[in-house]
Amino acid sequence: MSDIDRENELYYNNYFQLFRTEGWKSFIEEMEGNYAAINDLSACKTERDMYFRQGQLNVLREIIHIEEMIYNAHKEWAEEDD
Repeated sequence: MSDIDRENELYYNNYFQLFRTEGWKSFIEEMEGNYAAINDLSACKTERDMYFRQGQLNVLREIIHIEEMIYNAHKEWAEEDD
């Protein structure tokens, strides 16, 4: 196994350990709640408010889906490595 392969495996394993923790699950639940709370554009008074809200939602979406993205990236990396 090359150094790059070891680094990648360590990278993914660190994430997998994180995803199994209760703290991670609580964090994601909180982010999902935040997403639901701000996913209402009717509170926006200006176009600038709308764009700001859109940015918040984009960041929260990335956080909420990072676990899925990491698992997919690991799967692709493992398939390439075979």
